[in-house]
Amino acid sequence: MNRQADGQASRQEASQKGRVLVVAGSDSGGGAGIQADIKSIMAQGAYATTAITALTAQNTRGVQDILDVPPAFVVRQITSVLEDIGTDIVKTGMLSRRALIEHVAQALAEAGAPMVVDPVMVATSGDRLLDENAVSALHDLLVNHAFLVTPNLPEATLLTRRDVDTLDDMKRAADTLMSGGAHAALIKGGHGTGNVVTDLLALQTGFEVLEHERLETRNTHGTGCTLASAIAGQLATQIAGDPSSDNAPDLKSATEHALAYVHTAIKNAPNLGHGNGPLAH
Repeated sequence: MNRQADGQASRQEASQKGRVLVVAGSDSGGGAGIQADIKSIMAQGAYATTAITALTAQNTRGVQDILDVPPAFVVRQITSVLEDIGTDIVKTGMLSRRALIEHVAQALAEAGAPMVVDPVMVATSGDRLLDENAVSALHDLLVNHAFLVTPNLPEATLLTRRDVDTLDDMKRAADTLMSGGAHAALIKGGHGTGNVVTDLLALQTGFEVLEHERLETRNTHGTGCTLASAIAGQLATQIAGDPSSDNAPDLKSATEHALAYVHTAIKNAPNLGHGNGPLAH
């Protein structure tokens, strides 16, 4: 094969790689946020692009400082990527301000790609990350238009305005989110108790209960970002592998693969830092 043919083959192969555009904040410690998103997506065989919403001075012990990116420049990052590279899936992470959510939602609506919305609303410490005004904007403009929304138990409580603790609570929360417009919901049970973590995947066809061993470890920083991005990477890979298909991507398969990836990444965590350590992405 000549050099020109080699180049054409390489470009064709590259064009078949699933693409995920991530709109989220940066974590200088590398365990969560954009850094975890990129590593998780590329571990699924997909390609990650980014629109960074905030810079943080952050390590395993916590966040020391935040520098917000102006909403107009976040949108410019989104349009720059979409005008050239394009995307198969969008994944959103922490969007801390109502004005930012409004700008991002409008830009993503024009893009028309399926969205995996990780509604980052409650810190690991239990502290609220969004005020009520921003929560309502996130709910109305992104969650209600998501292909998949991935709240943990405290976030599901905030989004549905009712306590979410038991499996029945999780089912009711998922029904509420899907009635509002979300195509599917993954209610994550990591904040629960017991030796088994129970996650609930709610699809248009019904519920899937997914269980795995709870690991006793301090290395859990960025698990939510990692899981949502791994799912997004799996979905993008499916779409790129069969671009002519009219069928929706297989969310159950993507979620199962992503959960297994996160479980292994926690088990093999490198034990870095003195606080909540990162995973082995």
